[in-house]
Amino acid sequence: MKKSTLFLALAIGTTTAFAQDLTSKKGEPYLPEAGDWAISFDATPFLNYAGNLFSGSTAQNVAPTANWTNANQMTIVGKYFKDEKTAYRAIVRLGFDSNKQVGEITDATSVGTINFPALRPQKEDDVKLRHHYVGVGVPLEKRRGKTRLQGYYGADAMIWTTGQSAKYDYGNTLAASGTTPVTVNGATTTNFGINPVLANFNGVANNLVNDSYGNPARITSATVGQTFGIGLRAFIGAEYFIFPKISIGAEYGFGFGFSTTGNSSYSTESVGGTPASVGTQTILVKRTSAIGLDNDLNGGGSGTGSGAIKLTLHF
Repeated sequence: MKKSTLFLALAIGTTTAFAQDLTSKKGEPYLPEAGDWAISFDATPFLNYAGNLFSGSTAQNVAPTANWTNANQMTIVGKYFKDEKTAYRAIVRLGFDSNKQVGEITDATSVGTINFPALRPQKEDDVKLRHHYVGVGVPLEKRRGKTRLQGYYGADAMIWTTGQSAKYDYGNTLAASGTTPVTVNGATTTNFGINPVLANFNGVANNLVNDSYGNPARITSATVGQTFGIGLRAFIGAEYFIFPKISIGAEYGFGFGFSTTGNSSYSTESVGGTPASVGTQTILVKRTSAIGLDNDLNGGGSGTGSGAIKLTLHF
């Protein structure tokens, strides 16, 4: 971070003498104009790279990458300039993903002798994971300043919703009695391990659990309650145009955030009771909510965050 700060100071210092010149030697304007678009990145990788070049630390100086301005929410932050003093900022994330894991398990109903090296008949277990995140925001930004150092201020609002679920299908059907009773254990059921959905339930390490009577059980489905959130934020910041239409800057804000998450649950199946039978249970986790009102640096709970120092490209 010290190298980044030194490079930032050097960039500003070496151009101070030309602060009043708002066009380059090629006649290119430094500042954004009406109709311009812009997009922001986390500037830290670029400043570290340049700082290492100046310090001679090039042995491990890997090429910089374009990082999210808000790593947690992965929102795209862009701008449209209505005029040189007014910009509409856009905040967007549309994320939908689904994946499937498959495991092979021995057919629990297979009987008879199997001679080496043949395998007993196999069945498939699988788990399907789904997740979505949708967030949008439309802030308004006002600008002031007559040099390459530009101040700005404004307000933004954002709404988002997210949810996730897991669905398990097992090849071996549980059976409490008969020729080959089938109960839950490592020989009849694939252990798929922890996943982002199960991580929301305390005490659940994987899909193999115990029911409320202490019998070995397996999870058949899990759903994390739908989350809905809103964020409102006032901000003020500054950026310096180190090159035509390329600036680095940061901002402070004061924001309000509220989110609510619906009921979450997971269902299990197991063998138990007297006489033994196959039963199911659903474990419920009640809804939760959160509220916050606080200062923030380059972001905060509204989902409009930027990196410690942000790089903005105008075009």
